[in-house]
Amino acid sequence: MTPTLAPPSAPAGRSFKSRDGRALQSRPVEDPAKGIRRWVQWGFLVLNIWLGWTFYSWVRQFETGVRFAAFERPAGVEGWLPIAGMMNLKLFLHTGEIPAIHPAAMVLFVTFAALSLLLRKSFCGWLCPVGTLCEALWRFGEKRLRLNVKPWKWLDIPLRSLKYILLGLFLYAVLSMSATGLAAFLQSPYGLIADVKMLNFFRHMGQTAAIVIAVLVAGSLAIRNFWCRYLCPYGALMGLLSLASPLRITRNPSSCIDCGACARACPSYLPVDQLIQIKSAECIGCQACVDVCPVSDTLWMQAPAKRRVSKRAMAAWTLGLFLAVVSLAKLTGHWQSPISDDLYFRLIPNAAEFDHPR
Repeated sequence: MTPTLAPPSAPAGRSFKSRDGRALQSRPVEDPAKGIRRWVQWGFLVLNIWLGWTFYSWVRQFETGVRFAAFERPAGVEGWLPIAGMMNLKLFLHTGEIPAIHPAAMVLFVTFAALSLLLRKSFCGWLCPVGTLCEALWRFGEKRLRLNVKPWKWLDIPLRSLKYILLGLFLYAVLSMSATGLAAFLQSPYGLIADVKMLNFFRHMGQTAAIVIAVLVAGSLAIRNFWCRYLCPYGALMGLLSLASPLRITRNPSSCIDCGACARACPSYLPVDQLIQIKSAECIGCQACVDVCPVSDTLWMQAPAKRRVSKRAMAAWTLGLFLAVVSLAKLTGHWQSPISDDLYFRLIPNAAEFDHPR
């Protein structure tokens, strides 16, 4: 006999019937750990905003020729240079030494890749500031604008391939270059101030770029994680790496009441209610499906030996690994680029003159 479906927010203590007639207990309405991912996400977004403002203030000193404040270059902005991180990783594998130019780019790239290998796409689901903004947009679109567009499957699948095509192009560009060519690129005027060129792209945005960003914002309001789902090559790489992760969202079919709340809550549109384990590269490890499941012990994040991973544990491991690697890089001198202020004074005011080396 088909059980009566229950709303996702069933009152604490309410019981349900399983398929075989067993009594099932509901989960508490208020789970203290439910909002922990949101705190981590927005905390990391604030960190990136602080890094951006500090970096902008640091750049302005060289543009104006006036050191109006003792700003030190925040190397953390190199997290926005994933291509430089990939280049440095190839150089490291070739030479056995961490390159001196933009070392933080490689440190952060390797850290985020390690997070995906160990903890699903936890970088995308817990740390990425772009992912946080995309999630805020689609939540606003669903709650305030009544927008909730789920693309047709025949269109969704080819669109999702776009991010893998972009990833393939970037990988080809990096892997096809020799170690000598990579080193020359990073030590060129363009490579030395690649972070400044990135900043100037947003500061002096052209009409075409503004239109593209407006389209991305509009798409993100209507479709969950529009950028992440279809166009982010970084997320595509993290997703492929996450396939080797030992963690899996796991469903107990005997206690599942088929309410579908987990599938509706999934930001990646995964059919959680139809699978025993989620092995998709689209799963970002957010545990939104676990949060809304009304029945205890029906959905959980599972590690090897059938151990369950709580959201507190996900937060602790994600932040712990991130902070440990960054601290180690700082202690060993593999965080800041050894570029003198005199060189920055010659390069930054003339940044517009340096084109991408060919």
